[in-house]
This record gives sequence, structure tokens and C-alpha cells, in this order.
Amino acid sequence: MEAVLNEWIWRHDLWLPPGIHWEDIQVDPEQGHVPRPRDLTYTVPLAFAFIACRYVFERVVAVRLSRLLGVRDRVRVRAYYNPKLEMYYKHNCQEPSQNDVLSLSTQCGLSQRKVETWFRRRRNQDRPNNTKKFCEATWRFLFYFVSFIAGLNSLVKTPWFWDQRECWRGYPNQPVSDAQYWYYTFEMGFYLSLLLCVSVDVKRKDFKEQVIHHVATIFLISFSYCANYVRVGTLVMLLHDSSDFFLESAKMFHYAGLTCICDTLFVIFAVVFLFSRLVVFPFRVVYTTLFMSMDFFKPFFGYYFFNALLLVLQALHIFWAYIILRMVYKFVFAGKNLRMKEMEKTESKGKIPSTPNCHPWPIINSNRSKQ
Repeated sequence: MEAVLNEWIWRHDLWLPPGIHWEDIQVDPEQGHVPRPRDLTYTVPLAFAFIACRYVFERVVAVRLSRLLGVRDRVRVRAYYNPKLEMYYKHNCQEPSQNDVLSLSTQCGLSQRKVETWFRRRRNQDRPNNTKKFCEATWRFLFYFVSFIAGLNSLVKTPWFWDQRECWRGYPNQPVSDAQYWYYTFEMGFYLSLLLCVSVDVKRKDFKEQVIHHVATIFLISFSYCANYVRVGTLVMLLHDSSDFFLESAKMFHYAGLTCICDTLFVIFAVVFLFSRLVVFPFRVVYTTLFMSMDFFKPFFGYYFFNALLLVLQALHIFWAYIILRMVYKFVFAGKNLRMKEMEKTESKGKIPSTPNCHPWPIINSNRSKQ
């Protein structure tokens, strides 16, 4: 199997600079080892191990933590069992059109309003509660935080952390240390577990973008390891982890109703995200892969493939940056406008405005009270 992969997929003329073969890659065994595709086979059982650990963690630790922080689930009225409506809901559509509602009301002997109410309550039953969302956010926060600390500890003493030209000096004869190998293995195993669980996790508005991100990340991690772009790959993973744990922690406090802490963490996340993924990532990481690398070797297929994956990630960064900036705009400007309107109403009625809460953007509180 490995011979077939080496012959048809991991061909040296595709993934290595011109004139270099896989056999030419030699490193000092005391400094590390040469990366091979078979090293990543451990990520598959590791992904299932992550899923098992997540299952235990969410039900033993995260649930208790949610109760400790006061996470409350919204009480929802359950739809009574109706076999015809249930069959239509599962096999046809969860939001029937007006003509379908009329047809179903005739078949079930119910009014159109009762049919619409049944479907609304049935949809609410399938919506994840705050406890489930909190548990997911807690699990991701734990991994991203530990991964960032471990990655930073392993990279801060390396020369390419400070000078990106060192990512290519001596390429491809660059040894991979045990710390770098396990950093790669755990990151890829985690993202593979997220991809396997994407169908059962809470579906959000950017569901498609998240799937694309997971797939691109897995391809990027696996290819960069096999082609020995490990130095650049570690920088990419560290940049992503640097902001993700702030977002997941903000979600945790959001579901707990602690709006002051939530919004403070979200502001920190927004600043770190915008700086790391719109400044550092394109002008340091992508720049070194596009231009600095050509000082050490001529472009080849692997060069274009690796940069294409990085540009896909950058496009997703721009998409999420747009969403973040739009949210910040609503927080700052829309929140102030809403506060001014509330004060004008109280003044017109001759009432003294109530003391504002600690939240500086009241529109967030009003939106969350509706959820």
C-alpha cells in the first residue's frame, strides 16, 4: 500500500523541489526524524480517541460546570405525537409551504393554525439547548487553550518563530522533532474528529464554511507534514489557536448569561483574530511561502498546492472578519443608538433614566433576552 502511494501520489517530482528525491532527505537522528506519510496513520485512531474523550468530558465535567455557572435551558413546549405530521416532518420538510399546511390540515382534521403551531414546536424540540452548546464550547476551549500553550512553548525557542526565512533554510533536509510531530498529530486528529462529528454538532450559520475550513486544514496539515513544510505548518496552527480559545470561552460565558465577561472576551477575541489572521498570517506566513521560499528553490507543484490551501484559509479569514466587524459595529453604534432612544423615551415621559447595567452595548442584552 505504501509503495502504491509513493508511486502514484507522493511522487518526488510533485512534492519536492526539482532534482530532489525522497531518498535525498537526510537528517541528524539526534535532532529528529524525516517525516513520512505513514506517520500520520496514528491520527485516525487518535480522532476516535478524541471523540470518546469528548463524550466523557461533556457528560462528566462540562455538564457539572454548566450547572455551577448557572447555565439555564429554555423551557419549550413539546409537540404532541401525530404520526402523519411526524412522517412529513422527518421525510419531507420541516417548514411546509402554505399549500402543504392546507393539505396536512385536511388530512389530520386540524386547523391550519394548529398545524403551523405543531411544526413550530417540533422544530424547537430539535434545536440544541444551552447546555449542549456550553459543553461543545468547553471541549473546544480546553483543546485550543492546551494546544496553544504547548505549541507556543515548543516554538518560542525555534529560530523560524522570529525569522521566517529560517523556515526554508536547508529545506527539505530539516529534522522534525518529537514535539513538532506530536503537535501535528494532535492537531490533525482533533480536526479530523470535528469533521467526523460535524453532523451531530450544533449547526450554525457558517456551517458550510466550517466544513470547508476543517477539510482545508486537514489537507494542509497532512500535506505540509509529508512535504516537510513543518516549520510553516506549526506557525499556521499556532496562529489559529491563538484566537480560537478566546471565542470558545466567550461562548461559554454567553450561555451562562454572564454578559460582561462574555463581551469582554469577545472584544479580546476580535482584536486577536483580526491581528493574527489579517495581518500576521498574510504578511508573515503567506508572504514567506509565496516569496521568501523562492530564494531557496524554484516553484514546483507542491509550492502552488501549498499556497493554494493557505489562500483558501485566508479567504475564510476575510469572510469571518467581515462577520466579526459587522457584529462589532452593531455592538458599538447600534447599541449606542438604542440607548439614546431609550433615554429620550424616559425623558419625554418625565422619568429619570434607570441606572445602566455593566454592559456597555444594551442591544446585546436585548437580543439575548429574546433567545
